[in-house]
Amino acid sequence: MTAKAACTDFLHFFRSWISNPLRVAAIAPSGDSLARIMTSEIAALDGPIIELGPGTGVFTRALLARGVSEADLTLIEYGPEFISSLQARFPTARVLQMDAAHLADADIFEGEPVGAVVSGLPLLSMSPRKIVSILAGAFAYMRPGGAVYQFTYGPRCPVPRPILDRLGLKAVRIGGTVRNLPPASVYRISRRKPLELSRERFSYRESDTEIDDIAAFSNETAAER
Repeated sequence: MTAKAACTDFLHFFRSWISNPLRVAAIAPSGDSLARIMTSEIAALDGPIIELGPGTGVFTRALLARGVSEADLTLIEYGPEFISSLQARFPTARVLQMDAAHLADADIFEGEPVGAVVSGLPLLSMSPRKIVSILAGAFAYMRPGGAVYQFTYGPRCPVPRPILDRLGLKAVRIGGTVRNLPPASVYRISRRKPLELSRERFSYRESDTEIDDIAAFSNETAAER
């Protein structure tokens, strides 16, 4: 990427942060150092791959550098301000504008073909209930052995332990970098044991008892710390 393009991306991202800081949650796009860690365990054979919150496409370019085919990428972006640039930069990728919490309802794949999910979503600014919906939706499309790769600016995994336990998942820190604004860590989230996360069971609705129970349990546990 040229210096001019990098400057344009920074301004684009910064303006998005100013307009909605909770949704964007960072003043600048992720750096190349973080992108390399996020994609370090992913290879071409892992396709198809879902990317959540691609923004300006920093992780997308890193995936292509790892040998992943652009046609194997499905980019899920909520912010309308990023859609046209993603479509222009990655014309053979599938770009969908939607809330990742509705992933389970979207039927973007048949079966469980996905080898990895790369997430640039600001989970720390989301409710436990929404995190449950995002993870359950991601793993509903995931083949055995697949994983979600999630970064965070916080000191620990951004997915609370009660949510991991209830969904049968585990999180392992695979690296971190101070060469990012702000410094960040990367976690691999994978199945702890065989568990079917059906799309119907964890679809994101206004009222869903099972998701609400998990979220309430997570909040209660956090309050006891």
